[in-house]
Amino acid sequence: MEHPDSILIVDFGSQVTQLIARRVREAGVYSEIAPFQSAAAAFERMKPAGVILSGGPASVLDEGSPRIPQEILDAGVPLFGICYGQQALMAQLGGTVERGSSGEFGEAFIDIADRCALFDAVWREGERHQVWMSHGDKVTALAPGFRPVAASAGAPFAVIADDARRIYAMQFHPEVVHTPDGARLIANFARHVCGLHGDWTMAEFRATKIAEIRAQVGKGRVICGLSGGVDSAVAAVLIHEAIGDQLTCVFVDHGLMRSGEADQVVSLFRGAYNIPLVHVNAETLFMNGLAGVTDPEAKRKFIGKTFIEVFESEAKKIGGAEFLAQGTLYPDVIESVSFTGGPSVTIKSHHNVGGLPERMNMKLVEPLRELFKDEVRDLGRELGLPDIFVGRHPFPGPGLAIRIPGEVTKERCDILRKADAIYLEEIRNAGLYDAIWQAFAVLLPVRSVGVMGDGRTYDSVLALRAVTSTDGMTAQAFEFPGGFLARVTTRIINEVKGINRVTYDYTSKPPGTIEWE
Repeated sequence: MEHPDSILIVDFGSQVTQLIARRVREAGVYSEIAPFQSAAAAFERMKPAGVILSGGPASVLDEGSPRIPQEILDAGVPLFGICYGQQALMAQLGGTVERGSSGEFGEAFIDIADRCALFDAVWREGERHQVWMSHGDKVTALAPGFRPVAASAGAPFAVIADDARRIYAMQFHPEVVHTPDGARLIANFARHVCGLHGDWTMAEFRATKIAEIRAQVGKGRVICGLSGGVDSAVAAVLIHEAIGDQLTCVFVDHGLMRSGEADQVVSLFRGAYNIPLVHVNAETLFMNGLAGVTDPEAKRKFIGKTFIEVFESEAKKIGGAEFLAQGTLYPDVIESVSFTGGPSVTIKSHHNVGGLPERMNMKLVEPLRELFKDEVRDLGRELGLPDIFVGRHPFPGPGLAIRIPGEVTKERCDILRKADAIYLEEIRNAGLYDAIWQAFAVLLPVRSVGVMGDGRTYDSVLALRAVTSTDGMTAQAFEFPGGFLARVTTRIINEVKGINRVTYDYTSKPPGTIEWE
């Protein structure tokens, strides 16, 4: 489907490529990300108004390094190269890129030497501005038609422009918060260079996705896996709006949910939305399989594998289902695969983000794959989902299993469920729930000697975590007001049998998962 009022982002493997998409959408312009290997096909499908070329870990000087599809270079649309994207432009258009002696990383300052369309109402000639650099190679000679418009100590061509062809490039990263004016530079490319109005809305995304779902599914049957979280719920409601009773939701209750959530899921979908729902009580199956398992990766893989097996069983009972829908988000994708095709560390392995087992003979429907968590919440509100559901803190597919390091048992799940419920209740009572991205308790594999009343205890230690985030890719520890943690600790120790000590985890996270294990 064409998206002419959009920007295509070609991903060369940068871990912050998703932030480029965020900045474009914050400017009111629809964007999609495509790995460089399939960027030509995405360009043909979308027919975008412009293309942004991301950064990446490779060197353009290495044999077989990623390249910009020639179809994009020949199309005449505006181009914006960032870091590796700049170097790829120069290498392919006739400039020179050389290996730097030391590179330039972290905070840097650039001097503005000339006017540029990217700088409109942001930077002026003669000014100095903070940016965020991360490069080893650097451009040492410009391709024909380009002129330098800004320089840093380590990059003489920090920003370059070819106004006639509407091609712009910079060595630093405007998408990260460490470049304070970066979002405005990206907005200038989308609006001033590409000529887009910046009027894209979630309502438009909703209409577009409904049309895409109908085109993909046709008259086929779809099974949607409900996890109890926001993502799968929004995906299910969107798909139901597109194809109605061709959709059947399957809620696998694995016994690893938070307190009361299973009942909420069943009530919402059967009652409020009248969506066909199969409720599978599989707690015993999962608990038996997790018995004696302590390795976190083994737990994740068992849960994911068993989850799929339950779906297989239900699909056979329902009959005729050709598609499996799930609420995969872009952070799930970026944490699960390598777009560059090279070696990468798999962060998320509990979900079938990378595809389904061949034996299932089903196709995936993932309408939220290009969205971030806050955008999914916006879509949920657009679809009319209640805010108590849409605003719920993220909950991972493996559920409580990754919040219980060590062996998972029903007894430990029940202890954690009760403590977690008290923690979240106190957060709500204090009016802090919406200020926190994710808060949860962790039942540690540690026991502590304590004294309660006149007796000694030997019980478990509980850790509390609360973080702030925007998109789930980075997180910072939340600072609770004075007295809050003491109040929560007192309640948990008094009300939850099996816990005699509570600690607060102040860990913050760089790009990547913000879960415990």
